[in-house]
Amino acid sequence: MAAPDRLALDVDHLKSWIGREDVATDIVGEDLARKYHAMFDAPGAPPTHGGVLPRLIHFCLAQPAVPTAGLGVDGHPARGGFLPPVPLPRRMWAGGALTFHGDLRVGDVVRRTSRISDVSLKDGRTGPLCFVTVEHRLEANGILMIEERQDIVYREAESGATGKVPTPAEQGAFVKPVTAGTPLLFRYSALTFNAHRIHYDRPYATGVEGYPALVVQGPMQAALLCTYAAELRGSPPARFSFRGLSPLFDTDTFALHATADADGLKLWTARGGGPVAMIAEAAW
Repeated sequence: MAAPDRLALDVDHLKSWIGREDVATDIVGEDLARKYHAMFDAPGAPPTHGGVLPRLIHFCLAQPAVPTAGLGVDGHPARGGFLPPVPLPRRMWAGGALTFHGDLRVGDVVRRTSRISDVSLKDGRTGPLCFVTVEHRLEANGILMIEERQDIVYREAESGATGKVPTPAEQGAFVKPVTAGTPLLFRYSALTFNAHRIHYDRPYATGVEGYPALVVQGPMQAALLCTYAAELRGSPPARFSFRGLSPLFDTDTFALHATADADGLKLWTARGGGPVAMIAEAAW
């Protein structure tokens, strides 16, 4: 099938999704807190009822529960529904920005209201890129706790490897090594109910999407960086933003990097000798 172009993408039709909303609720149980704590090898005991939860654990809450029969070939929910039916085969979480008004706690009843705020089309190196912006508001027991912007990008089926020699990332003033093996990727996909096959199905990731190995989830990198920022400053940030630049793989040993600036911390992930994979900013 010919690759989609600007004429084939009915932008006006896709923009008709702007303003659509989706609402879901969840209860933060001790079981999720215990598993999230164990997944990241967090020190000490996991939080129990009433205890404060780490930032970005809400990525595990109130996730869409599409029937398995309703998934596409890549493991994502089939096109249409809440998100617009963008006719480009690759969908990725490109980045986001969050403002925290308070802490989520074990036992909270969480309500997530999601709204599509923008759909735009741009020309990329390999063809058209369609960006969908989703705004989330999370309330705990009726009180606003998190405001979030999520940036989703759809693109053509480009191979995961570019063939270019990467420019090595700079070394941060603070560095923390991380090994993202297959069990960690599997656990994170399970807790976030994310069936995207590039994170757990090696034959699909390498043979269909052209990556050299399984892809480390962008939201998990963001969670690691946000937690690292809280460790370095002794308290969780009030604002956090992140953007993915290049993939990391389960065969990589990579590191979290951080450097202080006037507003807080600049952070990034990178494998040894590799390019920056994700950049982030944390502010208090």
